[in-house]
Amino acid sequence: MLIGNTLDLYGGAFWLIIKIVTVIVGPALIVGLIISVFQAATQINEQTLSFLPRLIVSLLAVMYAGPWIVTQIMDLFEFLFLNIPHMIG
Repeated sequence: MLIGNTLDLYGGAFWLIIKIVTVIVGPALIVGLIISVFQAATQINEQTLSFLPRLIVSLLAVMYAGPWIVTQIMDLFEFLFLNIPHMIG
């Protein structure tokens, strides 16, 4: 029973990490793809042209999704804090 609960906790934490990374990195990947297509079409090979917009979009994603991310992490830790005594005892 303990191994099953441990695997469920690992699975839930891993899934949470995937969701958080997707929310932050996903928009940056889309913007990077758009800028790469623009650079290929115009033959502009400037590194800052691709880096700066991705950085700005990533920061905006963190600002926009920050409360949701903190809520998700707090819910996970509250679940762990309340249920670990029941799982080990």
